[in-house]
Amino acid sequence: MEITLVPENPFRFRIDPHDLMRVPGVVFATRDLLPQTVGDKALEQVVNVATLPGIVRASFAMPDVHWGYGFPIGGVAATDIDDGGVISPGGVGFDISCGVRLLAAGIDRDRLAPRMRPLMDVLGDTVPRGMGRGGLWKLSGRAEMEKLLVDGARYAVERGHGVPRDLDRCEDRGALAGADPSQVGQRAVERGLQQVGSLGSGNHFLEVQAVEQVYDAETAAAFGLHAGQVCVMIHCGSRGLGHQVCTDHVRVMDQSLRAFGIHIPDRQLACAPVVSTPGRAYLGAMAAAANYGRANRQLLSQAARHAFATAARTELDLVYDVSHNTAKIETHDVDGVRRRLCVHRKGATLALPPGHPDLPEDLVGFGHPVLVPGTMGTASYVMVGTPGNDAFSSSAHGAGRVWSRHQALRRVRGEELRALLESQGVSVRPSSWRGLAEEAPDAYKDVDAVARATEGAGLARLVVRLVPLGVVKG
Repeated sequence: MEITLVPENPFRFRIDPHDLMRVPGVVFATRDLLPQTVGDKALEQVVNVATLPGIVRASFAMPDVHWGYGFPIGGVAATDIDDGGVISPGGVGFDISCGVRLLAAGIDRDRLAPRMRPLMDVLGDTVPRGMGRGGLWKLSGRAEMEKLLVDGARYAVERGHGVPRDLDRCEDRGALAGADPSQVGQRAVERGLQQVGSLGSGNHFLEVQAVEQVYDAETAAAFGLHAGQVCVMIHCGSRGLGHQVCTDHVRVMDQSLRAFGIHIPDRQLACAPVVSTPGRAYLGAMAAAANYGRANRQLLSQAARHAFATAARTELDLVYDVSHNTAKIETHDVDGVRRRLCVHRKGATLALPPGHPDLPEDLVGFGHPVLVPGTMGTASYVMVGTPGNDAFSSSAHGAGRVWSRHQALRRVRGEELRALLESQGVSVRPSSWRGLAEEAPDAYKDVDAVARATEGAGLARLVVRLVPLGVVKG
């Protein structure tokens, strides 16, 4: 498919509607950040998403955009619920509510330095990670699982895994509304029972970081951050439970396309009207899986707190927790009319502007924290939402891959990568050499360029830059 990109400014490109497209495509990126890897069909996916029934405004792509399942990773699309709008599991992804959590320590990097090795040893020994590995909280059975699926991080805190303030600094106060555990199959429940409080594999990590640069001291202070401060960033999602939920509901929607008269250019975009029986069923199951993801990060936060209390004799306060694989029912102005929309954010994070009523009370004057992780050996960013974001207040969620995992394995050896990172002062605790190699820094876009493009496009504004000190890899 030949795609013509029309530059609108240095950080924004337009794909004009053609063929079955109902709206234009909009790609927020510089030319250097556009998908360029042979075989990366992300821009074709932007076009395909623009054909979905009920889509409004545009099919958006964030600066970290790359090829995904159905939707590109870094894709944002909203459909009008009252005008035949659909929901597509491919617009959320298999790792439902995969997200990032940032905690701030009461210690600076210079004071932590002599305690860094024992800290990393404790983290490496106590954080479950890797494919199918067990978790920190073994649930008793389906009945307890259903409580967690409804109340998410709230249930974890209620059971003693955290403090009430954690919920104030978590998207949706720790639990996405509308969860329906009855729509979560038994196989998904079985996969999730033993995995609460685990990183999983792939690009998931727990990283000890330090604030290297502050761009906005007032906002940083509101977030609880200052120069030199040690932080912990956790990136993970809903593990096997979320993957199974997506698998189950994609199958149902694929089988119902004909019944709803929906024609799509890619079966990975299988969808159903939001108000239909399969649409409502998926929304309920997705919200349940999202709440599992939030509880999962809550448990990992407690593991990090234990490690810091033991090895560094300091505490960790939650800065924020935000998901980047969700679909949410929101109300937005579209062409001057308030509309109920189903907003898909796949590999894209919420970026509410100052003054938004959904912000925590102490952040209303500043905006929504946007967490943009890099990969091992590279920086990460804290940004903040800004007014005028026409991508439904969405922003980039990370660096974005440029190599497939197979390409990375052909080019990088895990043992050599660890030695390189250790020589640069980054302690590494991998679960496998293969997993380490797959996540090599060169496999990703330049996160500094992604952050600059995100700011240049008006999606979010820079607050602080973080650099890695040590990483526990899934």
